Amino acid sequence: MERGPVKVALFQMTSGIDPYANAAAIVDAARKAAGAGAAMLFTPEMCGLLDRNRARATPNIVPESENPVLAAARDVARQTGLWIDLGSLAVLREDGKWANRGFVIDADGAIAARYDKIHMFDVDLATGETWRESAAYTPGEQVVTVDTPVGKLGLAICYDVRFPALFEELGRRRCDAIRIPAAFTVPTGKAHWHLMQRARAVEASAWVISAAQGGRHEDGRETFGHSLVVDPWGEVAYDGGEGTSLGYAMITPARTGEVRAQLPSLANKREIPRSAP
Repeated sequence: MERGPVKVALFQMTSGIDPYANAAAIVDAARKAAGAGAAMLFTPEMCGLLDRNRARATPNIVPESENPVLAAARDVARQTGLWIDLGSLAVLREDGKWANRGFVIDADGAIAARYDKIHMFDVDLATGETWRESAAYTPGEQVVTVDTPVGKLGLAICYDVRFPALFEELGRRRCDAIRIPAAFTVPTGKAHWHLMQRARAVEASAWVISAAQGGRHEDGRETFGHSLVVDPWGEVAYDGGEGTSLGYAMITPARTGEVRAQLPSLANKREIPRSAP
């Protein structure tokens, strides 16, 4: 039996340097989303801590078991019966290194899936902005999917969106939806955000759900915002605009079937010969 439409909430944040304040904001958004009838809440990349000052941030980057944002999200999920997708948190791995890790929390407050961001944001922009994510974080190595109220959900984070091979694999796994939480810079957001989100939806013939950071942050950075829901045809079903917001969209499984029947690109895919080294 085909599932009916599912209401989702996207919390567009302007996360700061205090994990407890960020946790409180997520809990408040979760209660509002549950009250509005949403089945699942999506939050941005680095929703628990956004601080480019590494010395100041380090005491707040702790193992999963000690992370106050993860604990608060699990508690409110259990209390409300809401699924929560924590776009990502900065966590301390067992080997002492850091991971940019996303979590999917089910309606009982259990962790249903984890995903460590694979592609590190190491760039030098024409504006003078320089970012070296790999200087602090260790990339993940696993493609992750999980069954959720929106169907089979594929997990990606921010800079991953620029690497089609990941989304080709998520399409091969027949994901119903893909989440791409982000903290996009303003220059790259203006140029590429909508373009790439829509492209990934079309490539995978899947819904794309992307909660984003937006606004001027405590650590001085500015992020693009525009949390998006894109349908499998590439049409934008929701755009969160700028700043902080809590918005809603309907994920309609029947739309996925319609698109895959009209344009069966996943079924038509062929292996491309590789050039010699």
